[in-house]
Amino acid sequence: MTISRIESDLLREEMYFEELENGLKIFFMPRKGYTKQYAIFATNYGSNDNMFIVPGEDTITQVPEGIAHFLEHKLFEEPEGSIFDKFSELGSDVNAYTNFTSTCYLFSSTDRFFENLSLLIEFVQSPHFTDENVEKEKGIIAQEIRMYDDDPNWKVFFNALKSMYHFHPVKNDIAGTIDSINKITKEDLYKCYHTFYSPQNMIVFVTGDIDKERVFHVIREHIKNRETKMKDTEIKRIYPEEPQRIVQNKIEERLEVSIPLFNIAFKDTHFGEKGQKLLQQIIAQKILLDMLFGKSSDFYTKLYEEGLINNTFGYEYTREIQYGYSMLGGESKNPYQVFEKVIGHLEQIKKDGLNQEDFERVKKKFIGKHIASYNSIESVATSFVAYYFKDIHIFDYVKELKDISFKSIQERFYEDFSMQESVLSTILPKNV
Repeated sequence: MTISRIESDLLREEMYFEELENGLKIFFMPRKGYTKQYAIFATNYGSNDNMFIVPGEDTITQVPEGIAHFLEHKLFEEPEGSIFDKFSELGSDVNAYTNFTSTCYLFSSTDRFFENLSLLIEFVQSPHFTDENVEKEKGIIAQEIRMYDDDPNWKVFFNALKSMYHFHPVKNDIAGTIDSINKITKEDLYKCYHTFYSPQNMIVFVTGDIDKERVFHVIREHIKNRETKMKDTEIKRIYPEEPQRIVQNKIEERLEVSIPLFNIAFKDTHFGEKGQKLLQQIIAQKILLDMLFGKSSDFYTKLYEEGLINNTFGYEYTREIQYGYSMLGGESKNPYQVFEKVIGHLEQIKKDGLNQEDFERVKKKFIGKHIASYNSIESVATSFVAYYFKDIHIFDYVKELKDISFKSIQERFYEDFSMQESVLSTILPKNV
């Protein structure tokens, strides 16, 4: 096996990489002088992946919504008890998360790192599903689903997604519904596990002030079937064709809130790219959103002084290979007026044009923030995994950020802010 070195002159950072014979990719980023260590074992498999063709098969498999999240929960259970207890005995914090596109198992530690790493690699490779423990988990996850159904921030977000997307599974709750999880069987779990938890579909990312050679050695030693690579490895994921148009322009719901919550979303109508082109689009859209709606923008200051928004107001841009959207949100006594102001602001900018000085200022800010993000090992690790599954290496981010031009930001603005594909989702107080 050969360990390769990857470096970034711009960041003055380095990383080491090895691909095992079975297809598993291992990355190690040294952090000299850090007392904390961090590791993630991740699979390119999330809640969107409910229809697929298993490698070597011809027929489409369809599984219930929420199964990726369900599987994540079940991997922590072993015949003799919970994995949480074992990590606790080693003095580390273990966790996991499932999002729309990936599932990640991780821990942070300050001591006994290699024992923790061995345990992480072992338990993710050791599923234990029985009819009894699957039925028991259904009750636990049903409670979680009910809790999120009462969460105003969760509801305002998913209502926005449901208003944007007709068919794409991103509109569905990551945990599924109570009806969908009740359909999950241990056979479904094993099928998804053996399809998506294959080494070719997974990566391990490790960072900390630890011995490089030992990192790779320990992972190699604890990976099962490390010398066997499946011949047919392509997982064909089936996503329904999604129209460019939105489902509806406005949606509201009443819950126990004191101040109305809102999300204003813009559905991307161009997608399908990955790698460098996708990275350029992500950077352009994030800079654009900050120029238009960031806390240092004239628009933010005006709405704040008018009392229409408060310091909860913010933006985010989500972009995956198959879909994307921009979203603004926060609290407001009059979310409908905020929506009108946002649309009016965008229409005015389309007439007047963007400000190049704003672009230069925001670009410098983004470069500084990105370089500073390397001080957080958690941020580096989670960002690395998220970008890697989009065919992007995190070291390329700062180069593309430095190279981005004002012209590309202008093109992005006129191309991707469609008023016709905008959505307002609101949560209003129940008793008003």
